[in-house]
Amino acid sequence: MNLKLTAVPVLALLLGASCLIISKASASSAGPSSPVYGQDHDRDHGNWEAPPGEFNDIQRRGFHDGIEGARKDVGNHRRPDVNNRDEYRHPDVAPEMRKGYRQAFRRGYQQAMSHLMEDRDRH
Repeated sequence: MNLKLTAVPVLALLLGASCLIISKASASSAGPSSPVYGQDHDRDHGNWEAPPGEFNDIQRRGFHDGIEGARKDVGNHRRPDVNNRDEYRHPDVAPEMRKGYRQAFRRGYQQAMSHLMEDRDRH
């Protein structure tokens, strides 16, 4: 009789714990949502911040720096011009890597500006 009295609460506890584990697993498999835009934004626009797969490390850094430069310009209400960014004009990379860095920076900057201006116009 004692076994029957403890079996029901133990079974309920196990069932509740398994539901909690399943819900956490499904939430984490959906991927992190952007703190600024949320999941709907990512679904509508894809991962626009990801550098092209063919980029090397220096180009990926340039692309990312271009996105950040665009964000700073938009946040500071500056005229969008990649040539006004010190990181673009004077990159902290080896001289032989500057051309690739600048091309990737420009691409990231332009992509971010396009995206950020589109978001601003929608609101």
